[in-house]
Amino acid sequence: MINKVILVGNVGMDPEVRTLETGVKVARVRLATTERIFNRQTNETTEHTEWHTITLWRGLAEVADKYVRRGSQLYVEGSLRTREWERDGVKHYATEIVADEMKLLGRRQEGAAPQPSTPQQAYQQPSQPSYQSPAYQPQPQPQAPAPALPAEDPDDLPF
Repeated sequence: MINKVILVGNVGMDPEVRTLETGVKVARVRLATTERIFNRQTNETTEHTEWHTITLWRGLAEVADKYVRRGSQLYVEGSLRTREWERDGVKHYATEIVADEMKLLGRRQEGAAPQPSTPQQAYQQPSQPSYQSPAYQPQPQPQAPAPALPAEDPDDLPF
């Protein structure tokens, strides 16, 4: 079975980065993807923008904290995760992408943090198998499993 998501989009706001009590860093990034649809009958192009919540753990969270800013263009690979919680008797759901790989695309934007010297530098979680050789190799870190996200209330998340 395969659960894989590939997105290229623009960051809507600076990443929210937190450090858990265990010392593990986690970041949340809002990524916008825009689809342009051409209507042949009216000769008009319409746009549809979809917003995605990207969750980055450990080394990827460190990279996001240092280099990703509002307006940055990112390539993200990961998998879908859906959470469910209940508040006031109403069930709520959230679907997010847990990233395995991230590439910084495009040029440095004014006021943004310095970008790596290579414009399309790849960052991957060290525990994930890769078919590409990433330009950035994070320092080895203990491979504790990622903390489970709470299923109850999104306000209980580390953000």
